[in-house]
Amino acid sequence: MIDEILKDAESRMNKSIESMMSDMAKIRTGRASPALINHLEVDYYGVRTPLDQVANINVQDARTLAVQPWEKNMVPVVEKAIMEANLGFNPMTAGDLIRIPLPPLTEERRKEMVKIASGEGENGKIAIRNIRRDANSDFKSLLKDKEISEDDDKRAQDDIQKLTDTFVQKIDEIVQEKEVEIMHV
Repeated sequence: MIDEILKDAESRMNKSIESMMSDMAKIRTGRASPALINHLEVDYYGVRTPLDQVANINVQDARTLAVQPWEKNMVPVVEKAIMEANLGFNPMTAGDLIRIPLPPLTEERRKEMVKIASGEGENGKIAIRNIRRDANSDFKSLLKDKEISEDDDKRAQDDIQKLTDTFVQKIDEIVQEKEVEIMHV
């Protein structure tokens, strides 16, 4: 029973890390990345659809993204969605290809991005701690129902704490890597 709770907690913690990394990918560094605009939604025949489901998004060079909608009539719709997203991008259309030059980040903007990355890291840590709390409450209910002994409860709480510490350390490493990436000119 305890092993099942620990495995479930570890699985949920891994999912939290994956979610945090996906959110981190949306934070702009000096380099172009499709993750910067993948999450944008466009109006595709009356349905809100993610941009990567109506167009190819490629990195043309270190500071330019290329978006090529699969249908020619989607070009102005995609361009409008990019401009309305308020990401600071100014798309340029050439035929059926939309180029998005990324302006260089200022020192001030880089520091803001570092704060955003730290905030994402904090959110990840909160999610990990919530999972630990849930597991501990499961252990307490098992103890209350006399399905496990107090020693088993104590051991299980120590195990979940070790697991939590490991995942919090992973988050710190990910945030630190992202900060270095953002501040690199």
